[in-house]
Amino acid sequence: MSGRRRRWNGRDVHGVFLLDKPTGISSNDALQRVKKIFFAAKAGHTGALDPLATGMLPLCFGEATKFSQFLLDSDKRYIVTAKLGERTDTSDSHGEIVQTRPVNVSDAELLIALDTFRGDTKQVPSMFSALKHEGKPLYWYARQGIFIDRPARPISVFELKLLSFENDEVNLEIHVSKGTYIRTIVDDLGELLGCGAHVSMLRRIGVSAYPAERMMTFEQLEEMVEQAKAEGVEPKDVLDPLLMPLDSAVSHLPEANMSEETGGFVLHGQPVVVPNTPESGLVRMTVGEERAFIGVGNIDDQGRVAPKRIVNYETQAREPK
Repeated sequence: MSGRRRRWNGRDVHGVFLLDKPTGISSNDALQRVKKIFFAAKAGHTGALDPLATGMLPLCFGEATKFSQFLLDSDKRYIVTAKLGERTDTSDSHGEIVQTRPVNVSDAELLIALDTFRGDTKQVPSMFSALKHEGKPLYWYARQGIFIDRPARPISVFELKLLSFENDEVNLEIHVSKGTYIRTIVDDLGELLGCGAHVSMLRRIGVSAYPAERMMTFEQLEEMVEQAKAEGVEPKDVLDPLLMPLDSAVSHLPEANMSEETGGFVLHGQPVVVPNTPESGLVRMTVGEERAFIGVGNIDDQGRVAPKRIVNYETQAREPK
């Protein structure tokens, strides 16, 4: 034997799968497991969920990976439990407790404190975040005991609901903009209340406009595959219909629909004039009456639609509907 690893030979599959990630596993490990189940040649996730966290993790396959950045930049929704009275070095229950203080917080005090986080604010990212510094994530430096100065970044908290407050635990539902760290909000809340706090449970229930009911667990996927095999059905025939369409990551963008002929110019990298398009910004490009998605364009200085990210047009026949 040569000792060489066998090269991975996956199949072409295109679309977005909504994984209900369990706790205790990294987003990359979760991606690799689902990629193996789908036997996909190419896949990527759309922003890491902490190992502690559960819930929605959109995974992009094939041509959909070209549009994963739009999901990185999208709004997110979470359910979070903040444990009052204990501050940890990671701001979550996976860290070491660094300070314990009594909890003397009234309902009114909590409501006033929560109101300070709503709207447009600035946030200093956690040292245990995946934000990069000189090519390495901040958590790498934190584990080495190295402190990196982080500038505050603008964030938006669109909605912050108090679900319950009892036994030193605060349960919240929160809708935030991209780049918002929930553990930092909880840590800051604890300091504002004077008792400290950390995240004891975090579940992501929404990314962009993706429906929570389309999420599936590893166990559900594996059960479907086993049942398909038992019935003599190809696993891909039950797996591929689970995928969201290629353009689901950019469904919020205005559409620029064009003829097949005009679309041909776009697919060759040429800007084109398309009636009834916005004056500026990004557009979702489609062709023909069937409105087949061919990519994302940008309105240039001359009002034309210039291609920015192009889909391999041959994938349209294999894309999930």
